[in-house]
Amino acid sequence: MNYKHLHYFWTVARSGGIARAGERLHLTPQTVSAQIKLLEDQLGTPLFRPAGRNLELTEAGRLALGYADEIFALGGELEAALARREGAPALPFRVGITDVMPKSLAYRLLAPTADLAEPVRLVCREGKLDRLLAELALNRLDLVLADRPIPPHLNVRGYSHKLGESALGFFAAPELVALAAPFPACLDGAPLLLPGDDASVRPRIEAWLEKRRLAPRVVGEFDDGALMMAFGQAGRGIFPAPAVLSTAIQAQFGARELGRCEDIRDVFHALTGERRISHPAVLAVTEAAQDMLASLFDPPNIPRQAP
Repeated sequence: MNYKHLHYFWTVARSGGIARAGERLHLTPQTVSAQIKLLEDQLGTPLFRPAGRNLELTEAGRLALGYADEIFALGGELEAALARREGAPALPFRVGITDVMPKSLAYRLLAPTADLAEPVRLVCREGKLDRLLAELALNRLDLVLADRPIPPHLNVRGYSHKLGESALGFFAAPELVALAAPFPACLDGAPLLLPGDDASVRPRIEAWLEKRRLAPRVVGEFDDGALMMAFGQAGRGIFPAPAVLSTAIQAQFGARELGRCEDIRDVFHALTGERRISHPAVLAVTEAAQDMLASLFDPPNIPRQAP
């Protein structure tokens, strides 16, 4: 395969058209079109089809684009690896963080990368788990922080590393705490903010409430945990969060912990692609996580609901 032709195809697909790709490649549109035609002839299938005045990828083109993304990502890594030997910029560490992952916890999990002997440049992306895993599969991410392992129904080859777990705490603004009954009775009839359906802890919260015959008023559902806490800070409702973050939540949001439930566990995972396990920053995160999580726990003076 002529990889120069493949690069022209990749540039057209990512630029949105032949004219824009020609500008980026400093070539005429006619030259770019001719090079792509040579690639299509070699592969034996068209990669683009007309769509009005534009082009769109064929099914074969979408398949080829996925491979081209990986090929040129690896080429960029090769250049970066060789450049580091000559004192060039730090090693990129590309991390995906799911919407439901508490951001203060993500910061603490990633903090050990700042102390590595070989400096890294941290690049964080946020989104839903399926999209981040697609990026991981294409080697655009080195690590994904999530509240669950890689789902078995997704065709993603990789590793799920359990970093630790925490009991679930329930928090509220001071004005709601003053009106609350003892935990967990205080949840019955109270305004409640819940994580969205993508959060693995959501069905377990609902099952626990039903088992305890507690019927709070659900006043909000949030895919983003930080937004849920901001609404909780404003007194809009009681909200759940990992009890391991109790001190940080009380300091940042001014909320008080009403109590914690030991039989609902928030579990945290680091998801990596097969070739990423040797990345020094990935190793730093996975090796330091359990000690870090253990150090965050508060003294056991918070009301608890046992199983």
